[in-house]
Amino acid sequence: MLAKRKMQSKELAEQLGITPANLSILKTGKAKGIRFDTLEAICKVLNCQPGDILEYIAEQ
Repeated sequence: MLAKRKMQSKELAEQLGITPANLSILKTGKAKGIRFDTLEAICKVLNCQPGDILEYIAEQ
């Protein structure tokens, strides 16, 4: 979605009020969870739906 919106991670992090490092953790899937208000803010800034940026991968 960042590429579609022609936005860099640093710009998104600034608009969300989080550090680029925390955004990187979310982007790489290393986060244990995400707060709904953070997810809402990401979707608002990127003008998308949660399903556009989340993917479920079953543990093996």
